[in-house]
Amino acid sequence: MSVVGTESRLALSKRPRRLRSTEAIRALVRETHLTPDCLIYPMFVCEGSDVRRPIGSMPGIFQLSVDEAVQEAAAAKQLGIAGVLLFGLPEHKDAIGSKSSDPRAPVQTAVRAIKRGVPGLLVLTDVCLCEYTSHGHCGILDGEHVVNDPTVARLVETALSHAEAGADFVAPSDMMDGRVGAIRQALDDKGFDGTGIVSYSAKYCSGFYGPFRDAAGSMPQFGDRRTHQMDPGNVEEALRVVQIDIESGADVVMVKPAVPYLDVLRRVKDRFGYPTAAYHVSGEYSMLKAAAERGWLDEDRVVMETLVGIRRAGADMIITYYARHAARLLA
Repeated sequence: MSVVGTESRLALSKRPRRLRSTEAIRALVRETHLTPDCLIYPMFVCEGSDVRRPIGSMPGIFQLSVDEAVQEAAAAKQLGIAGVLLFGLPEHKDAIGSKSSDPRAPVQTAVRAIKRGVPGLLVLTDVCLCEYTSHGHCGILDGEHVVNDPTVARLVETALSHAEAGADFVAPSDMMDGRVGAIRQALDDKGFDGTGIVSYSAKYCSGFYGPFRDAAGSMPQFGDRRTHQMDPGNVEEALRVVQIDIESGADVVMVKPAVPYLDVLRRVKDRFGYPTAAYHVSGEYSMLKAAAERGWLDEDRVVMETLVGIRRAGADMIITYYARHAARLLA
């Protein structure tokens, strides 16, 4: 027997395709699993009742009054989704975002209603001022500059109002320095030591947020958010900020957006081994929707491939507008 023949025979004895031959075998050896209980469904809550207002740039997503939000939350829980993330849309805005901490505002009202009507579903709340300020920026202004510490004080008030309403997690998305530690201290001092913090730690200054700003009415009236959101070229900075947030009391850290920053997500998970979320943002959602509507992509297949990719990169939980769609496919 020739050496070449022996080597050829040995090579043919290693057949990776044996583990791809049937769906049952593929499932048995699958390394990354996507399940509904790792998904978080974002919702936009507005004032009024019986409101279900379509968002033009986000097909299938709506601005919802509290009663409609409860129904959406119940449907999400029925599909096995872990929780919802609430964004508030007040009718009236001012320079300091007063409605963000109003106990009668849409988010606080929705938290109470969902905790009553959909027991067992996790409720997360976005803590930022951009949806509430008349100028659309994430904080309090001095001229055209977002000032850090006065903004943090308002964020603390907002987080406390969400905790008092019954939120399981508050999620500061503003990217102000020191806000995680300040919120953690305030929650603990007020007896809300069981309320968790999901910190938007590595939130990049991204072009993928456009549809969200349409949905939330939070487009800045001037300038942009480069002074507080991260530069897309930076990874080491993201790692430093994540470390600061962990040391300051964050229970979960987040990378946002998801797909353009999978390398950051992987680095964060490898470095810290900490509970890590990824936000599959509005632009990522709308991009897939637009391509699917034109028949350029198989929506179901691409949605699942995208979410599995985010999970494979290190996300323990994925915030996505596709949560209900994906959960139905998984079922």
